[in-house]
Amino acid sequence: MTKIRVTIWNEFRHEKSHKAVADMYPEGIHGQIAAFLGTNADIETRTAWLDQPENGLTDEVLANTDVLIWWGHMAHGDVLDSVVDRVQTAVLGGMGLICLHSAHFSKIFRRMMGTSCSLKWREVGERERLWVVNPGHPIAEGIGEYFEIPHVEMYGEFFDIPTPDELVLMSWFQGGEVFRSCCAWFRGKGKVVYFRPGHETLPIFYQPEVQKIITNAVRWAKPAAGGRMTMTAPNYPAIEKFTVDE
Repeated sequence: MTKIRVTIWNEFRHEKSHKAVADMYPEGIHGQIAAFLGTNADIETRTAWLDQPENGLTDEVLANTDVLIWWGHMAHGDVLDSVVDRVQTAVLGGMGLICLHSAHFSKIFRRMMGTSCSLKWREVGERERLWVVNPGHPIAEGIGEYFEIPHVEMYGEFFDIPTPDELVLMSWFQGGEVFRSCCAWFRGKGKVVYFRPGHETLPIFYQPEVQKIITNAVRWAKPAAGGRMTMTAPNYPAIEKFTVDE
């Protein structure tokens, strides 16, 4: 079996500076995601974080990554622009990118979207109900009609993103807002997924439905048949023989 090679990238800053986050995710958010993904026989994981050389995302790491998962919040601006360029090139060439929660404001997600990616938010620990609006989509496999997360940070519309190529989940919050919570796009040969849940002080990445969606997204976003490629603009020879009228 050829395994899907997943790199889980995390700022890994909250865990070092906020006790509540360290208590919730003692191995880091990246560690928890790697732990549940690693229980799948078809997935192998590695982790990377902001304060590593080249933000942990060297050419070698990306060359050996089929799907990159990105969690960021407090240090979007500390990500090197050269790393963003490198990740964008990898995605356009076929690598999958899954951005979680506050990674909507990450440099790489905004680069891939070409918009501000702004939204409304409120942090009071209210309930969220996530409705499957595309039940035939592979990311929604095994989820059912909806599921709930008991306590979340609210994200609300308007969410300034391009219209998703595929919308999988819509959220409703106790305060009345709605939100496009699982969206997918095709970029070049690659795929991009945004999945909303994942606040750092709440046990969201321990919830089975959340784990299932992320696992499904990894399988959906892996490189297409034929593998990765370099996106260039070559001078291309004609396939058919022809003459040009003078």
